[in-house]
Amino acid sequence: MPAKIRPIIMCGGAGTRLWPTSRNSLPKQFAMLLGERSTFQDTVLRLRHKLFEPPLVLTNRNHRVLAERQLAEIGAEAEIVLEPDRRDSGPAILAGCLIAEGRQADSTVLVVASDHIVTNRAAFRHAVVSGLPAARAGRLVTFGVAAQHACTDYGWIEPGMVLEGEARHVERFTEKPDGRRAAEYLRRRWMWNSGNFLFSARSLIEEYRTFEPATVSAVEAAVANGTDEAGAFALALDGFVMAQKRSIDFAVMERTDRAAVVAMSCGWSDIGSWDALWALSDHDGSGNARRGNVELVDAHNCLVSTDGPMTSVLGVEDLIVVANRDAVLVADRNRAGEVKQVVELLRSKGCSQAETHASVHCSWGSYQIVDAGDGFQVKRMIVAPKGRLLLQKHRFRSEHWVVVRGTATVTVDEAVGHFGKNDHIFIPLGAVHQLENSGSEPLELIEVQNGSYLGEDDVIRIDEIRQQI
Repeated sequence: MPAKIRPIIMCGGAGTRLWPTSRNSLPKQFAMLLGERSTFQDTVLRLRHKLFEPPLVLTNRNHRVLAERQLAEIGAEAEIVLEPDRRDSGPAILAGCLIAEGRQADSTVLVVASDHIVTNRAAFRHAVVSGLPAARAGRLVTFGVAAQHACTDYGWIEPGMVLEGEARHVERFTEKPDGRRAAEYLRRRWMWNSGNFLFSARSLIEEYRTFEPATVSAVEAAVANGTDEAGAFALALDGFVMAQKRSIDFAVMERTDRAAVVAMSCGWSDIGSWDALWALSDHDGSGNARRGNVELVDAHNCLVSTDGPMTSVLGVEDLIVVANRDAVLVADRNRAGEVKQVVELLRSKGCSQAETHASVHCSWGSYQIVDAGDGFQVKRMIVAPKGRLLLQKHRFRSEHWVVVRGTATVTVDEAVGHFGKNDHIFIPLGAVHQLENSGSEPLELIEVQNGSYLGEDDVIRIDEIRQQI
């Protein structure tokens, strides 16, 4: 019986075209854009099948907590691989292939993006099986989708002669053409590249070495010198940063003569813009898609989404309205692909909303800043079951905690106490303290900080100091 396929799930993107819901602190693959599961979770569930081994999930340290938490929510297993620096998809996929080949010789890998929608899982798996003969013959298989319009945001594939099974030779692979060329490709029935790939790990490594041997050497060093990091495999920074920052499309697929394409019809979308999300959403009788506490009056063909504030829209059409707690986007739906220009403008002005949400996810849970002023800051903290903050103290602030729900185990200097709903805990400036949720339900607190400096870096971690002694 042939060995199972090893999936490599790519989780490193930021998804700025879906700002403000998607930001670096919570990119679109981890956001609940459609339904009650993220696209990352849907991707993992799509690969829970006898065809596949447990996946490798390639992400970075900032997103590790999100990946692990969402895997736990759906009861899934995966091996987490941490990228120490963003080098685009080429080096990341190469690292995944080197790891897969190290685990099992002649490994066949399926590279999938974590931020895509697939509505027909069976059709997706059928396409994968159809590509296996070509992949096992040493070809680099990509999956093509029938083009619907002259899109300039996708790679395009010109299919050629039939090869093994349902695979066809790739005559030409062009990444993100201009509008004129995209219109010509549409007329000639080229396909969109879906961004999913199937090949033997060894074949990809060989082809990468042909075109960029220095990058292969750098990533080999990053894998060879990688370390276990509390259950995840962390690639070594010294090697990885020497890899050429390049997408797999430019690094290999546009250069190789071993590329093959398999047609895939599985309800695929990369959700590349708010307009794409509008198209995938359920609509009311006026063509509107809505999520959250929304009221619409005489509105047509709009997408209105809110994660908190009640949002009302009157007398408009073809609009995108996205209301987060700390940022609001209003855009012409036909220009939804230009949202990344807004993000670039905010970055140039140093606006924190370009990168981070009001809610911040941590290994122990999450917190949200609800108010701040001269010398004070108020947070809402949620500590996950069994979650624990490190033993620490502050140099510039004191803290007051009020338990809203759950039971908190609190250490303040030598005293340890258990506190329930409505109880108050005072943490004096300089006191060594720790907060833990030893229960099975989330613990929620309101924290009021007072002091001359309230930055997140005003933390002296006692556990780390003890380890250094």
